[in-house]
Amino acid sequence: MNAPGPAWARWRAPLGYPTAALCLWLARPAPRAILVGSVVAALGLLIRAAAAGHLRKREALARSGPYAHTRNPLYFGSALIAAGFAVASQSWIVAALLALYFGVFYAQVMRREESELREQYGKAFDDYAARVPLFWPRLRVKASPNGTQFSFAQYMRNREYHAAIGAALIIAVLFALAAWRE
Repeated sequence: MNAPGPAWARWRAPLGYPTAALCLWLARPAPRAILVGSVVAALGLLIRAAAAGHLRKREALARSGPYAHTRNPLYFGSALIAAGFAVASQSWIVAALLALYFGVFYAQVMRREESELREQYGKAFDDYAARVPLFWPRLRVKASPNGTQFSFAQYMRNREYHAAIGAALIIAVLFALAAWRE
């Protein structure tokens, strides 16, 4: 499936690493800010973990768990992780860079994935999209009788633990930077 979208959108992952390095370079973290930011990032990690435990890529349309609240819980969780790191960095420049990165790349990625899901699932996806918001979660939803349960095995298959490892490493670097810059 080749969904429409600009060629530059493929640079999301390759540009993510240098963006993270630049953000760490510009960060001016302090222990208290890191702790507050870590709480926000942990909420994002929990949302991503819950979503990964419900997501069966290319097998079934995910509609249960976090997918009942937003069509993009993985990206919403990533945005919370980035917001947590922006808080921990204590830098408006870092916050602006992260917001720009997300605004440029994730809006395009969500459009492309919507096109792919519409192609694969047709009316089932259209019905789902009519009920569930694209990004900002709806807090109250009706329970679906045919939703799947969270699966730790699925979480592992989706390798979502990589996000937790990456977040832990960034938090450790932020603490090291805070100690070094004192």
